[in-house]
Amino acid sequence: MKGHDMKSGVQGIISLVAFCWLLFPVFSCGYTLHKTASLPFHAVRIDRIENRTNEPKLQDKLYRALTDELLKQGFAVHEGADYHLRGKIVLFELRILSEKSDVATEYDIVMKGNFLVTGPSGYSRELKDVGSPFIVSFSGSGQLTALLALKDLASDSAVRDMAQQIVAALMYQ
Repeated sequence: MKGHDMKSGVQGIISLVAFCWLLFPVFSCGYTLHKTASLPFHAVRIDRIENRTNEPKLQDKLYRALTDELLKQGFAVHEGADYHLRGKIVLFELRILSEKSDVATEYDIVMKGNFLVTGPSGYSRELKDVGSPFIVSFSGSGQLTALLALKDLASDSAVRDMAQQIVAALMYQ
C-alpha cells in the first residue's frame, strides 16, 4: 500500500510541474490578457498615413494592417470615432546583410514611422520612431522577379510588425 501512495504522490508532483511548465510561457514573456473594457478608448478613425519613402504603396499596406490589428485587439474602426490616428512612414531601408561572390544574398528591411493619436478634450499622444522590434530579413540571389517577390513578402511582415507596435502602444499607455 505504501508503494501505491508514493507512486500517486510522484505522479501528482509530475502533473503539477507539467501544468506549471505549460503556463510558464504565457506568464513569463510579458503577455497579458485584456478585456475590451480595459482599452483606453473603444473606437478609432485612421486618418491619413503618409509615405515619405521611395517604396511604393507602404501607406496602403499599413492602413490595412492597422485596421486588421485594431479590430483583432477589440477596437472599432470607423469614420465617426472620436479618436483619430494619423502618421508618416519616414524610413524604409533595404540593407545588404551578406554577399557571395560580389552578389548580395541576404537582406534586411528597416522601417520607422511617426504617429499621432488625438481625441476629445485635447487628448494627444505622439508615437515616435515606431518600427519593427524584430529583424525582418530575407535571402535571395536568383532572378530579379523572385527577389522582388521575397522583398514584397518581407516588407509586408515589417508593416504588420509596425502595426502591432502602434496598437500595443495605444493599449498599454
